[in-house]
Amino acid sequence: IVTQQLLKDGFHRDLLTKVELGAGDEAIGSCTVAIKEHLPTGLYVDPYELASLQQHNLTEALMFPDTVDVESPEYLATDLAIVVYMKPDPQCASCFKAMLPVHFRYHRPTEDDGEAPIVLKSPEILIHCHKSFPSVECWKYSEVEAPCSVRNRHTCHWNNVKYKHVNKEVIVKVPVGFKQHGTLVCAVTLLTTVMCSSLVLAAVCKYGHFSLVHCSE
Repeated sequence: IVTQQLLKDGFHRDLLTKVELGAGDEAIGSCTVAIKEHLPTGLYVDPYELASLQQHNLTEALMFPDTVDVESPEYLATDLAIVVYMKPDPQCASCFKAMLPVHFRYHRPTEDDGEAPIVLKSPEILIHCHKSFPSVECWKYSEVEAPCSVRNRHTCHWNNVKYKHVNKEVIVKVPVGFKQHGTLVCAVTLLTTVMCSSLVLAAVCKYGHFSLVHCSE
């Protein structure tokens, strides 16, 4: 069973994923669990933030590609795949969880409701076990290759397990501007820029101290 939810408000969220395997403690103890998220163009992960979290052992993840343009708007961005290595959930013997900070990109303005939907599809569940157990062998899976861990970039064979969806996809709406407000926004922005520049220039002329330097040959 897999559940996902976006925590916090605004353009900067935390994606919480929980996985319940439903296997015995003996089987779980020898297994590593990871999720592979396919982030749409409207979402991105900050690589510098991720590196800081990994340094403090809070989140372990690898991005593909590993370079992300955090300034790019949604309509110029590309999809992002990220493998997140999960940690055991102390509140549940057969559960794992992972927290991934995600950020919304800016979208094009719209003509209707001022909102743009972002659809986050369910992740792939990857399981790598060092031992074989009957409960694990009963799972339906396909074999895939992925890095063993963040610290060990060698390729390991993982089981891409089929699972029960609690929520097949997470949909969130991002506020965007209206196209019909474009002229007004441009005019106000230009006026504000001119006024601020004039105030700065006036302050420099009034309170600035200037001295002439004469150069002699």
